Amino acid sequence: MSRHAQTPLLEGDIVPLLESVRVCQAYHKESAISLQVLDDVNFTLHKNEIVGFLGRSGSGKSTLLRILAGLVAPTSGKILWQGKPLAVSSPDIAMVFQSFALLPWLTVEENVALGLEAKNVRGTALNEQVENAIELMGLGGYENAWPKELNSGMQQRVGLARALAVKPSLLLMDEPFSDLDVLTAENLRTDLVELWSDGRLPVQSMVVVTHNIEEAVLICDRIVIFSSNPGRIAHHLTIPLAHPRNREDPVFRQLVDHIYALMTQRAPIVSEAEMMGSSKVSAPPAPAFTALTPVSITMMIGMMETLAASPLNGRADLPMLAEKLQLELDDLFPLGESLELLRLAELEDGDIFLTNEGVHFVLSDLEERKAIMGHALIHNVPLIKIIQGVLDERPNHTADAERFRDTLETAMSPDYARQTLQTIVGWARFAELFDYDEESDRFFLEDSDGE
Repeated sequence: MSRHAQTPLLEGDIVPLLESVRVCQAYHKESAISLQVLDDVNFTLHKNEIVGFLGRSGSGKSTLLRILAGLVAPTSGKILWQGKPLAVSSPDIAMVFQSFALLPWLTVEENVALGLEAKNVRGTALNEQVENAIELMGLGGYENAWPKELNSGMQQRVGLARALAVKPSLLLMDEPFSDLDVLTAENLRTDLVELWSDGRLPVQSMVVVTHNIEEAVLICDRIVIFSSNPGRIAHHLTIPLAHPRNREDPVFRQLVDHIYALMTQRAPIVSEAEMMGSSKVSAPPAPAFTALTPVSITMMIGMMETLAASPLNGRADLPMLAEKLQLELDDLFPLGESLELLRLAELEDGDIFLTNEGVHFVLSDLEERKAIMGHALIHNVPLIKIIQGVLDERPNHTADAERFRDTLETAMSPDYARQTLQTIVGWARFAELFDYDEESDRFFLEDSDGE
C-alpha cells in the first residue's frame, strides 16, 4: 500500500505543504503585448502524497514547476510554502531535471555533495549524507566514477541522489524518466516508488511532470491535467490504487482510458492573439487561422493504415494505439487532431476512428489518395485555399511566402507561423497543390518554373 494511503491527514497537516494561488505567467512578446503561458492556476499539495502534472507541450507544466520551486517569479498570484509566501527558492525544496544536469568534471560523490555544500554542510555530516544518498539510489561502488562512465539511468540516479542528499521536504521532478530507454525508465520508476512506499525517501511529498499517462497512473496519488494555450488546470483525479500497481488491472486500464478521454475532449479553437495578456491593444480581428503542428503526411497515412487494418478495423482505443505505434502524447494527439481537422478521422471519448473519407483514402491508390488529400486540404485548411487561389490568379503562378507568414502572425507567434507554413508545404506537396522554393522564399504551382 502507498504511504499516502497509509497516512491519514492529521490536524497538524491542515496547512498545506505548498499552494499556488491564482498564479499567472506571461512572457513579453511585443510592446504592450504578452503571451499568456499560465492563467489562474490554483493548486494545493499536502504532505505524504505524490502529485503528477500531466498535459501536452505548451500547457505550462514545467513553467509551474519552476515557479513552485521558487526559480521563476509568477507574473501575478503567489506561492505559499507551509502557509507563508515563497519569494525565493527554499532549501526545503529540491528539483530533478530531465537532462540530469551533472557536472562532467566532478565524480559521482562530488556531484551528490553539491547541494549540501551550497547549504554549508561540511565534514562528517556531509560525508554521511552523501554516502546515505548514494546507497539509497543504488550507486554504491560508483562514488569515484565520472558521469561519462555511467549510462543514462545511472546518471539520473546521481541526479536523484544529489536532490535527496539535502533531505528536502518536497521533491520536484521535471520529466525525470523521459530521456531514458523504456527498460531503464521502468527500473528507476519502480525503485523510486518502492522507496517511497517503504518510507525510505527523506521527503514529505513529490510533484512529477510527465507526458506519459501510464507513468502518471503508475506513480501518483493524484493527477492534475492541464489544458493548453494558456495553461490552466482542467481536471483533478485521485488514483485509488495501492502500490505496487499492475498495468493489467482493469481499474488501472479504466483510469488510463478515462484520462485519454479527458485529454481529447474538444475545446473551442482560440487563436494566440486572443490569448495575449490583459493589455487591451486595438488590433484587427484575427482570421480563422490556427497553428499546425509539424505532422507529416507519411505519419498520417501510417496511422490511417494501422487503424484500417485488422484487428482494429477502423477504430481504436488511443492507449492501445499509442502502444502499438510506440507514440507519446505529443506525437499521438497532433496526429489524431490533424486527421480530425482534415475530416479523415474523429476523436471521441478516448477513441479514434476513420471517417468514410478516411476509409476511402486507405483503400485508394496513390493518385486517388492525392486527390482525396487535396480536397481535404482545400476545404479544411483556409490558408491552403488562399495560397492556391493567389497562385492560380497570378500569371507567373508564384507568390512571396512572407505575406502569408505575416498574415499568420496576426493570429499566432512568429515561431508558430513558421511552423504552420512548413507543415502546409509538406501537406500541399503530397497533394500536388503547390510547392515552395526555400531560396527565394516563394510558393509556386508545380507546372510553373518558380521564377
